Amino acid sequence: MIPRKWGGLRENAMEARNRFLPDWMTRIRTRQIVLPRFQRMEAWGYKEVTDLLQTVLNGLPAGSVLILEVGDKIPFISRPMQGAPKDGDRITELLLDGQQRLTALWRALTDNYPERTYFVKVPEDGLTPTEVEVYPVSRWERKGKRFPLWADTPRECWERRLLPIRLLPPGETDEIVDAWVEQAVEADPQKEKNLNKIITKLRQQVASFNLPFLSLPVGTPREVALDVFVKMNIRSVRLTAFDIIVAQTEEETGQSLHDLVESLTSTVPGLPAYDTPEDTVLNAMALLQDRVPNQAGYFGLDLSRMVTDWPKLVTVAKQAVEFLEQESVFDSTRLPTETVLAPLIALWTYVPEKPDAQGNARILLRKYLWRAFFTDRYERAAATAALQDFRAFRNVITGKGAEESVPIFDESNHPLPTIEELIQAGWPKNRDRLARAILLVSLRGGAHDIADDSIVTRGNLGQREYHHLYPVAFLRTKAIPDEDAYRALNCALISWKTNRVISAKEPLKYLEERAEANSLGAKEIARRLATHVISYEGLEQGNYQKFLEDRGIIIQAAMQNLSAGEYWKPRLPE
Repeated sequence: MIPRKWGGLRENAMEARNRFLPDWMTRIRTRQIVLPRFQRMEAWGYKEVTDLLQTVLNGLPAGSVLILEVGDKIPFISRPMQGAPKDGDRITELLLDGQQRLTALWRALTDNYPERTYFVKVPEDGLTPTEVEVYPVSRWERKGKRFPLWADTPRECWERRLLPIRLLPPGETDEIVDAWVEQAVEADPQKEKNLNKIITKLRQQVASFNLPFLSLPVGTPREVALDVFVKMNIRSVRLTAFDIIVAQTEEETGQSLHDLVESLTSTVPGLPAYDTPEDTVLNAMALLQDRVPNQAGYFGLDLSRMVTDWPKLVTVAKQAVEFLEQESVFDSTRLPTETVLAPLIALWTYVPEKPDAQGNARILLRKYLWRAFFTDRYERAAATAALQDFRAFRNVITGKGAEESVPIFDESNHPLPTIEELIQAGWPKNRDRLARAILLVSLRGGAHDIADDSIVTRGNLGQREYHHLYPVAFLRTKAIPDEDAYRALNCALISWKTNRVISAKEPLKYLEERAEANSLGAKEIARRLATHVISYEGLEQGNYQKFLEDRGIIIQAAMQNLSAGEYWKPRLPE
């Protein structure tokens, strides 16, 4: 067979090989493998990192990697991977595809993420690699210490059945592992033996993980390597699970799933604002058929039943979207976790029509929604957790179970965040669940614009901008680092016009200007700020840390009320 050409390079010149995770780690540590400078920067968040680590522990495939072998001369300007050593051995490979995966594995396994430490949660009744759960823990620094302190204390970690993932790379020395184990069980010989067995089994799982790769040989022309890079990263088009279900539905029922989804979005135009309708539909249908809302669940769907149930899905999706809007959740950009969408839609199927009973169901769903936003319930094994919660909620709504049986209500496993955790929550424009949850609380009072007094709606949300209440430039004059300015409690959504007017002025200055500019004075500005859960006095005093602490207390109270199902609104000045 004559090999087909790909950008001037015969495809059979690309060699496919295997390499296990320890080998990849060694090559990164010794700087034998680096990135061409044209590669994009690190882009994954902790959710993607968590999913990849779970894949490794479950022994599932994670795709392949593409490298360019390097001879005496490196064909492109290069740079080390994020968090990897800058010096080392001679560079022998350039990583063309697979940066996000290798960077995530390297940084997580070496505890190189300053804002997150990754653990393995070990079940109480023993260890099966497919049952362990990757458990990310938020970290922050304050006054030279890294919090939470327990995450660096072996005894407290193991009391929570948590093992740091940094202990699992085969390259980790036995002395470090032994020291951690000894502290974790307080030098109890039998407990040390049992814990070492668990760690050894997990280390073997990591050591045996195979990440295969394709390699372009030494001497591959620069233009060919670039062409392959572009095709691998941009022009790859794969069939999605939805594409396959579309074909199966057409064959089995004669119905077009594309037409059904189009009819849904035309009836419920607000649905696409939260997530891709196709994904939301398949997830909700999987739950309604008592299946896990992921690809494994999709491919076992009863497609005839799905088509039959479609009119009901349209009705409950409309009710779910209206409920989200009433809770001041307007779009995906502000949504803390999309996992909540499918259970919320599916559960509306069981909400009674009688007003009093429906009111009680709304209280239950409000509890669910806000606990999903504020707790870490859906940060790990989200699809399985969603099915567990859905089943339990279905029983509660239909009178067959108690609220205490719902896993997301388990405060011991999924506690609400502390004041300190609220203060440390990042910038809500990023994919930070807790930061977005805090922002949503600030929208519940209408989030009146500071200057023009307009109320936030789905229609004008796109014209709002993320504003630093204490500007970065002002905080620099107080020797406060830029990263500490990007806190959810220092954020408000205001119109872009108002944002331009306020600019980088210190709080007292722009408050005075806004008070002078409106006919009702400072009292009116205080009212508008209060609709964002912001204290006028807290801004006026100019004490940034105290402002964060005071606002954190108010947000925490709101969080507790909402998570208890209460209809909360901010208190406005009289």
